Amino acid sequence: MKRLACLMAAFMVMMLAACSGNSETASNNGNNGDFKPQKPIEVIAPAGPGGGWDTTARTVAKVLQEEKIIDQRMAVVNKPGGGGAVGWAYVHGKKGDNHTLFVTSPPILFVPLNGQSDLGHNDFTPIAGVIADYAAFIVSADSPFDNMNDLVEALKKDPKSVSIVGDSAPGSMDHLQFVKAVKAAGVDVKQLKYVSAQDGNGMSMLLGGKVDVYSTGLAEATEQARAGKVKVLAITAPERLEGETVSEFPTLKEQGIDDEFIVWRGFMGPPNMDPAAVKYYETAIKQMMETDTWKEQRDNFGWTDNFMSSEEFKEHLDKEYAIMKELMEEIGLAK
Repeated sequence: MKRLACLMAAFMVMMLAACSGNSETASNNGNNGDFKPQKPIEVIAPAGPGGGWDTTARTVAKVLQEEKIIDQRMAVVNKPGGGGAVGWAYVHGKKGDNHTLFVTSPPILFVPLNGQSDLGHNDFTPIAGVIADYAAFIVSADSPFDNMNDLVEALKKDPKSVSIVGDSAPGSMDHLQFVKAVKAAGVDVKQLKYVSAQDGNGMSMLLGGKVDVYSTGLAEATEQARAGKVKVLAITAPERLEGETVSEFPTLKEQGIDDEFIVWRGFMGPPNMDPAAVKYYETAIKQMMETDTWKEQRDNFGWTDNFMSSEEFKEHLDKEYAIMKELMEEIGLAK
């Protein structure tokens, strides 16, 4: 009996040690001990370098690695084309892959609605919402347009007299954010001359004098405005933003145009991801957003924190889809 008691005691000690080890592992993995990346993580930006998706993907990957929140290398890969559809098709082909993520925003809703992709937000795994960004409408520094009302007046006289470029396809974000704004100002939006630069050359076309107006994101506008190369006619924020340079950009509303447009951005993964992997990345992103390194980068780009859990992000996407479907049907762009 004495020997049996000793064996039982030894067994209990081993079990406690094992539990302690498992607890420590779980703690080190953000309470997701059943998943931790085992190889480099591929982060897809479904557009060319320099745009909003690319900027967000590279900034988030950089901070996650610098802060050692994720200890695997995060390689950002650009897959432009189809307003995001090329990148989405690539990710969709990696079903169940827990080491692939992609940055997303409103085009995941627009592009399927306008018939350019069979894949939409319900075909992927929501990870987390990250930021709220805003659109900006910019012209070259020597443009005759000094404010949004100058541009609206020209468009009302002849909607085809002004060329507008965006880095997304017709019926996608850069197009629709501009359409929504000038429609609110009374412009006949069905006659607008929109040029799609899906290779990411919208800024180059503007600076080269090939187009009159560039509909883009705040970060892209800020960099060139700071260099004195462009004028920002308006941004789609509900009120003026704080921060160097961005505080100088007028809103649509302060120019008498009752409109705003929030460019949310977040991350999704392939279909059928392991729920433990989803929780791991969601937790990592939330932790990243609490760091000073992130806050510095966020403020530099004029972004606003807009964290959403995987579940909250899914609910947000469903609601936004319904709103955008109604808008696109109204202006004749839904298919």
